Amino acid sequence: MSSGQEPTDLVWYAAYGSNMHADRFGCYLAGGIPAGASMVRPHPGCRDRAGPRRAVPVLLPGGIYFATESATWSGGVAFYDPALPGVAAGRAYLVTAGQFSDVAAQEMRRPPGTDLDLGPVLRTGRHRLGPGRYETLLSAGTLDGRPLLTFTAPGRSGDLPANAPSATYLRTLGVGLAEAHGWTAERAAAYLCARPGAAGAWDPPTVAALIASGGA
Repeated sequence: MSSGQEPTDLVWYAAYGSNMHADRFGCYLAGGIPAGASMVRPHPGCRDRAGPRRAVPVLLPGGIYFATESATWSGGVAFYDPALPGVAAGRAYLVTAGQFSDVAAQEMRRPPGTDLDLGPVLRTGRHRLGPGRYETLLSAGTLDGRPLLTFTAPGRSGDLPANAPSATYLRTLGVGLAEAHGWTAERAAAYLCARPGAAGAWDPPTVAALIASGGA
């Protein structure tokens, strides 16, 4: 590849959870433990540890919900369901297909290093790799001529046990929304507190103060 020439296999990874926070996403690319996480072992990172070529705000049709239990943050984590009403606010990173594969592997709790076959998800819009969380690939179309991809749970909102997210996790999402969309702490808090799993467990003023204060 000549100097200044982009790889031909670039894709957009649409993050809708904690990876909207650039520093947190960087731990998947370069390895490490995200700030505030309760995990013991660091993420191994990608084979290609370069940062994303671009990062842009996106709105995906559908919504997010909080469910299961996170070994990284404790509490529920975000999943995307395109069948939910409304839109899901996210952040798209332009990465290589290999980087997307390695990020997906880490989210699937698998070792990175194997390129995913993206053909099925590009053809059908949805491809289930396994039964676990984040083991279903989704296509949200294209952005600037490149595929826009993400991953989520195999079922629908309500198929998994709802679980309220932790304070640290909510703060990470809130900062990510501010970084990506320029939202105020109040707007981010209202959005997050209305999502299934968080609704009724958190109130917007508490979450807004949490995001604005920078800590739990």
